[in-house]
Amino acid sequence: MNILALFISAMLINNIVLTKFLGMCPFMGVSTHLDSAIGMGAAVIFVIFGASVLSYFLYYYVLVPLNLEYMELITFILLIAAFVQFVELFVKKYSPALYKQLGIYLPLITTNCTVLYVAQDNITQGYDLITTMVNSIATPAGFMLMLVIFATIRERLNQNKVPKAFQGNPIAFVVAGIMAIAFSALAGLV
Repeated sequence: MNILALFISAMLINNIVLTKFLGMCPFMGVSTHLDSAIGMGAAVIFVIFGASVLSYFLYYYVLVPLNLEYMELITFILLIAAFVQFVELFVKKYSPALYKQLGIYLPLITTNCTVLYVAQDNITQGYDLITTMVNSIATPAGFMLMLVIFATIRERLNQNKVPKAFQGNPIAFVVAGIMAIAFSALAGLV
């Protein structure tokens, strides 16, 4: 039951975008079209899961035995950068259309603070491997869910009349704020 509570909490209640406002660059930049939002969400899930699991092993099987825990931040950053490069090459080779659609946002996953936050949070919370894996799937799944919902709303907004002063990013920020308020109603559920 603890695993299910963690999954629901990380995905919906403590959603990384709506409660911590991490990952706002891809959230605002890629959410203009549903298909690019789904592609970015899938890439973020893969990167966060892979980087978090690799970070877990790096921390507990290399840094801790060598008493190098203070190197956590720099080693995690290097690991994430290498892993994102691998994902970028994979997407470029096997899905050139998605690679072109994601554009600059795919390499920017390296600097997406969400990836580093999840890897460090798993260590800070003292999660074991299974709990790390659950949190590392639930958190980016919540990111993807918000990205898809937001992209759907933005596509509908683009088809409707919006006052000139609110067109583009201003209305997007208003909608993001309303989404944060709406999902804050789930607080205390788990």
